[in-house]
Amino acid sequence: MKVAILMGSDSDLESVQGAIDILQQFDVPCEAHVLSAHRSPKGLRAFLEGCPALVYICAAGGAAHLAGVVAAEVTRPVIALPIQGKSLNGLDSLLAMVQMPPGVPVACVGVGAGKNAGLLAVQILALADRGLAEALEKFKQTQAEEVSKKDAALQQKLRK
Repeated sequence: MKVAILMGSDSDLESVQGAIDILQQFDVPCEAHVLSAHRSPKGLRAFLEGCPALVYICAAGGAAHLAGVVAAEVTRPVIALPIQGKSLNGLDSLLAMVQMPPGVPVACVGVGAGKNAGLLAVQILALADRGLAEALEKFKQTQAEEVSKKDAALQQKLRK
């Protein structure tokens, strides 16, 4: 497994699905688990001790300590995925994730931005995988072509 996707709750799966989809699109092996930094700290630690992942994506809402706890325990890159909550629309999660203390770095994507979390994991892995780097280049080119097509369609529509 190259990417471990951890969720503080099974209700986070909707936001995490974008990361899973991207990783599958790039044929990057991944696993997803529900492990809470607060409700199952021993289970989280046991998982991390036996986990060979190269990158971790940690999705959590509210206090959102999962990514920070994982980053404190591992030496691999950790990507935080803030989940939109009920009270502050994910702002609380976002702020908790980006305010890590010195020595415990965590990369952070936007609230609910699972697709970007997956893409960031792919970009990290592509540093040591030429085939993955080439697939990313193709992905970016396809995105650019789609934008050009949309612009051409808009220009055509405006000329009418």
